[in-house]
Amino acid sequence: MQIGPYTLPNSLILAPMAGVTDRPFRRLCRDLGAGLLVSEMVTSDTRLWNSRKSRQRLDHSGEPGPVSVQIAGGEPAMLADAARANVDHGAQIIDINMGCPAKKVCKRAAGSALLADPDLVARILDAVVAAVDVPVTLKIRTGPDRDHRNALEIARIAEAAGIQALAIHGRTRADKFNGDAEYASIAQVVAAVNIPVMANGDVDSPEKAKRVLESTGAGGIMIGRAAQGNPWIFRDTLHYLEHGSLPAAPFVTEVHDCVQQHLAELHQFYGEFMGVRIARKHLGWYTQNLPGGEDFRRGFNTLENAADQRLAIEQFFQQINATTDRVRFGCYGEVSARKKNGALADDPFFS
Repeated sequence: MQIGPYTLPNSLILAPMAGVTDRPFRRLCRDLGAGLLVSEMVTSDTRLWNSRKSRQRLDHSGEPGPVSVQIAGGEPAMLADAARANVDHGAQIIDINMGCPAKKVCKRAAGSALLADPDLVARILDAVVAAVDVPVTLKIRTGPDRDHRNALEIARIAEAAGIQALAIHGRTRADKFNGDAEYASIAQVVAAVNIPVMANGDVDSPEKAKRVLESTGAGGIMIGRAAQGNPWIFRDTLHYLEHGSLPAAPFVTEVHDCVQQHLAELHQFYGEFMGVRIARKHLGWYTQNLPGGEDFRRGFNTLENAADQRLAIEQFFQQINATTDRVRFGCYGEVSARKKNGALADDPFFS
C-alpha cells in the first residue's frame, strides 16, 4: 500500500483511538505487525497544546516512520495551522478526522459532523493539503445518517483536493457504534476513486479482515477496538492473509513478556502515578478472556505503584502457564462458523 512517497510494509493499519493509541501502544502494535499506526487525535486549536495530555500526544520521539498524526477541528485555517505545527513536531503524514461520532467532538462542528457540509469539507481539505508538503489522509464515516450516506461524494471531494488515502468506517455518524458496520458503501467508493481506501469497522478477526478486503476491494484494513487487549491480531491477520490459516497461538511466556514491556513503557512514558492508572485499562483488556481474569483485575485495580503491578502480572501469568503453554486472544473463527450454520443470513455484510 502506497501513501504519498511511503510504501507500507503491509495493508494493516492501527486506527487512531483517543486514550489508547499512545506511543507505547503504537510501538507494541508495530512490533506485532501493523503496517501503519495513526496517533491519537489532537485538537487543531494549538492554544490548547500546552496541556500534559496534548504534549504526550505530540511526542513521537524515537518512533520509526512514517509518523501519522490525526488532527480534528472545523475551521480550515486552524486545521492548516495545526497541520504545519505537527509537521514541525515530526509528523510525516497528516490525517484529518471526519469520522469521530463523539458528542463533545461533533457539537464543535468537527469529526463526523462535518460530513453534513460537503462545501466545508472541501474548504478544509484544500486548506490542509496546501499547508503542508507531506501526504494528507482522511478518515470518514459513510454519512451523517442512513438516509444520507454521502461517502462517495466526500471521497470524490477528497480525491480532487489531493488527499492521498481514505479510511472509511462502515457506519454513519448517527449509528455511533451501534448495530453492524456495512461495507457496501466502502465498495462503492473503492470502485469510484483512484486513491487507496482503507476499510474500517467491526474487523475483529483475521477471517473478517480477509472477507472485507475481498468484498470491498479496499487496499487496506484499519483495525481499532479489536486491537485493545489483542495487539496480536495484526500478527495473526498477516499470517492468515498470506497462508489462509491462523498461526499458532502465542506462548504464555511471550504474552507475559509483551505485557510487561508494555507496562514498563507506560510507567516510563506517563510517569509512575499516571502510568499505574493508565495500565489498569490495558490489563483489563488483556485479561478479560483469560482464566482468573476477573479476580486478577479486582486486585490489580487497587495497586498504587509500578513494582506491585509488575509482580501481580508475573504471578498471574505463572498461574496460567501452569495449566497451558499458549493462549489465544479474540474469538477467531466464530463468525465463520456462524455463517456456515446460516446464523448470519441477514447480516448486511453478507447480503
